Amino acid sequence: MANTKKIIGQSIAIEELRDLIDIIGPSESTVLILGDSGTGKELVARALHESSSRAEGPFIPVNCGAIPRELLESELFGHRKGSFTGAITDRKGRFELANKGTLFLDEIGDMPIDLQVKLLRVLQERQIDPVGSLLSVPIDVRVLAATHKNIVSLMEQSLFREDLYYRLNVMPIEIKALCERNDDIPILFDFFAQQHTVSGQKPITLHKLSMELLLQYQWPGNVRELDNLVDRYSALYPGQEVDLRKVIPSMVPPGIRALINGGSDADDLSDVTETLNSRLAAEVAGSTEELSDSEQVERYANAHLNNEVEQTILLAQGGGPFPEEGLQLKQHLLDIERNLIRHALSSAEGNVSKTARMLNLQRTTLIEKINKHGLADSA
Repeated sequence: MANTKKIIGQSIAIEELRDLIDIIGPSESTVLILGDSGTGKELVARALHESSSRAEGPFIPVNCGAIPRELLESELFGHRKGSFTGAITDRKGRFELANKGTLFLDEIGDMPIDLQVKLLRVLQERQIDPVGSLLSVPIDVRVLAATHKNIVSLMEQSLFREDLYYRLNVMPIEIKALCERNDDIPILFDFFAQQHTVSGQKPITLHKLSMELLLQYQWPGNVRELDNLVDRYSALYPGQEVDLRKVIPSMVPPGIRALINGGSDADDLSDVTETLNSRLAAEVAGSTEELSDSEQVERYANAHLNNEVEQTILLAQGGGPFPEEGLQLKQHLLDIERNLIRHALSSAEGNVSKTARMLNLQRTTLIEKINKHGLADSA
C-alpha cells in the first residue's frame, strides 16, 4: 500500500486521490500528474514511488523549468569528460542516478521541444546517450511527470509533442485546486500549525470568523500558500489564537483583506440588504402622491436598479443563492460602477477632482467614465 498519510485532507477529492495512488502506485506505468502550482504534485509522485517495488531505490526529482536550457540535456542524460567547455570529468545524469528507482520530471511543459524528442526516444528504447558519448547506456527507471500547464493547449501551439504526451499520459492523475476542496482547509491548517510550532509553544489556532474567511478565499497559491501563511502566523503569534481582522494588513493576503473589508458574514450582509431594500421601498411608496407620473416612474426605476446592485454585491460576497435565470454580469458591473460614481459625485458636490480622489482614479479616467454613464449633469 502507498504511503499516503502525508497527503492531508478529508474531502472526497483527496480520498479518491489516495485510492488512485494505492491502485496505480504498484504498477510500472508512466504517470502524468496534472494540477496547479502548489497543489502537491511532488508529494503525490513520492507516494507513487513509495508504493512501488522500486521503493528501496532512489527517487530523483528534476524541475525542467528551473534548469537552463543549455544545461538540461547534461542534467538529464549526463556527459563525458571533454564533451564541452567545463566538462572536466564524466558526470552521471538524473536518469542514471535514478536507475532501479523513479525519476520525477516536474514542470515537463517547460521542456524545450528538441529535448522532448530525446526524452521520447529514452522512454521508447530505455537507454540514454550521455553528451559526448558514442555508446548508449541502458537504464531501468520508472518515469513520473507533472505540469501545471495545459498540455493540450501547448500541443496546439506546437510547443509540446503529441507523441510524447501520449507516451507520458498512460496514467493521468489530476489534483484539485484547494479552492475546489475547502473541506480540507481546517485539517490542513491544524497540520501546518503543528509543523510550524515555535519551540515551547502550543500550535496556533484560528478565530472562528477567520476560518470562515479562509474558506471563502480562492487560494491562488493552493496548499503551498496555506502552508506559508500558517508558518508566518506561527512566527508572529506563537501559541495564540489568530484573528485575521486584527493582523497587520501587510501580513494578510490581498484577497483575504478584500473579504475583510467587504464583510464576511453572510447573515449580517443579508440583514443589511433587507434593511436597505425595506427603506428604499418605503421611500418610493411614501413619495408617490407628491411626484408627477414621470417622476414616479424614474424614482421606481432608480430604486429597482439600486436593489439589483445591492443584490449583486451580496451575491458576489457569497451571501445568497445564485438566481436560476442567471444574470447579465457585464451590465451589473456597469450599473455598480455608475451608482458608485454618481454617489461619489453627490458627496463631492459635483467636484470632479475631489471625486477622482475619493475613487482613487485619474481625473481624465473619471471624466471618461462620467461621459460613458451619462452623468455629466451631476458633475
